[in-house]
Amino acid sequence: MKYNCIIVDDEPSAIKILSGHIESVEQLELIGVYYNVLQIIELFAKEKIDILFLDIEMSKILDMESIMTLQHPPKVIFTSSHKEFALEAFDLDAMDYLLKPISFERFLKAAKKLGPVNTIEENKSNSSNGFLFFRSQRKIVKVFLEDILYIESLKDYIGIHRDQKSLLKVKHSIYTLESSLPKDLFLRVHRSFIVSTQKITAFTKNDVEIGKFEIPIGRSYKSNVDKLLYG
Repeated sequence: MKYNCIIVDDEPSAIKILSGHIESVEQLELIGVYYNVLQIIELFAKEKIDILFLDIEMSKILDMESIMTLQHPPKVIFTSSHKEFALEAFDLDAMDYLLKPISFERFLKAAKKLGPVNTIEENKSNSSNGFLFFRSQRKIVKVFLEDILYIESLKDYIGIHRDQKSLLKVKHSIYTLESSLPKDLFLRVHRSFIVSTQKITAFTKNDVEIGKFEIPIGRSYKSNVDKLLYG
């Protein structure tokens, strides 16, 4: 099932992040971005909107009660840079309240309140055949697992470092990707790093080496790393 979504916000950076998150979930369809709440009044009469991502400060000039009395009222997910508006959001029967900048993990948790959802990469992945697909710069890129050296978290993106290939930056979360990778071939060694165990050339108690790259081992990951590397 596809859910029609719109974003109502006046912050370009917040819109960019939220749009990317929506595009990464197969069941969500972004049909419009609006910078002014008055623009959406007529839209509800013409289109069935399932989810309204609404900056809570902009909601103050929108008649929320009339929105909720529509024949098919949308689920409202408020967004804000301020924690103190959370209680107000839930008083308005919000489905969720997302604090900016919105991480993909937190966004996905909110989306799952609609029912089962999956990311485009999860749906198109085929790790059993040795490759994964990723959306990058308006293309779907095929990445062979054997080419991956390590994966690095870069805020709202991940960087996939590959053997003899350029860095691939993808709007994705390292947490979600970790669950898609074969556990016998990849190891999370740090909150920001996953390494290919086949490409490890040396290691110490504090880092692993993949060729010329030194990747730190996080304190909370040491036991898992020791179990694999020391046996």
